[in-house]
Amino acid sequence: MSTPEQSQYSPSPTVILEADKSTGEQPMELFIVDEHTENYLALQAGGDFDRGLLTGVLAGIGGIGGIGLGLFSFLKSGDFKGLNIMLAICTPLCMVPFLWETLRPLPLPILFNRRTREVYFYHDGELFHTPWDGIFTIANEFQIVGAQIGSIQNASLEIRVWKFEEPETALMINLGAPFGKSLALQKGFWEYIRSYMNNGPYFDEHGNHSDSDAFVKSQLTVRFKMSDSFKNTLAKIKQAKQDAGGRNYLSGNDFLKLIIEPIFYPLAKIKELTYSIAKSRTRNLWPSLVTERLKANGPTTRLVDLECEKGA
Repeated sequence: MSTPEQSQYSPSPTVILEADKSTGEQPMELFIVDEHTENYLALQAGGDFDRGLLTGVLAGIGGIGGIGLGLFSFLKSGDFKGLNIMLAICTPLCMVPFLWETLRPLPLPILFNRRTREVYFYHDGELFHTPWDGIFTIANEFQIVGAQIGSIQNASLEIRVWKFEEPETALMINLGAPFGKSLALQKGFWEYIRSYMNNGPYFDEHGNHSDSDAFVKSQLTVRFKMSDSFKNTLAKIKQAKQDAGGRNYLSGNDFLKLIIEPIFYPLAKIKELTYSIAKSRTRNLWPSLVTERLKANGPTTRLVDLECEKGA
């Protein structure tokens, strides 16, 4: 098997990052972490980040809007006919996309298990893994150049994993999409993973162990959530009112947000609920060897140890 320096990469800057050596960067979450728990860290893999959007649009706007029209018709005429018609239309409009998006499994995440100090990845129905101790990742920086987009800096971050009980089969997997990221950003994300695995589950801005989850929360809450947009607008307007000292503080832009954002709030909440249910159902796809090791009282033996016992 070729070493990283002899791999397929181009002469563009390539850096080998190790589990027990600091990158010199501050830990930084790059909107990839799906779950940060005391026992494991789950990184989104395989896309499908917009799961739930269709349900949110059809149910949050079409369904609620249609039922609202039905209620308006009932209040105006006292006749249930209009309301019944809208319910007959909106019920399948809401339920069909909801069932379609929740019953389809999401791509399983990349799991970093603190308890057993190993990494899991599920690919095409096959389990891959690698021990954390001694792991290294390859950070490769490159540019995409085009007539319309100009030059865009990118950097990949990859680790190697082996198929369970078939170590002659290996995969290189990306820890998140490389597009639009610099080498410094990828080093910061690797530092986030290192801090979690070596000093976690919680740590400070320097990667040192912390009993407080304040820094981790500050990283995870930066991710934009559409459902928080209206709340953030209200907080901004409240602060503007205090700063204005009673003068006119409401801008035209803020006024439009107060009208538009409540309309999209149901869409956002339904999307998040749909994604959460789909993610919960997807957890059942992991082999029992993995799920039992994610529990606080589960086995601590690594998969590589099981392979050694079987002579793989």
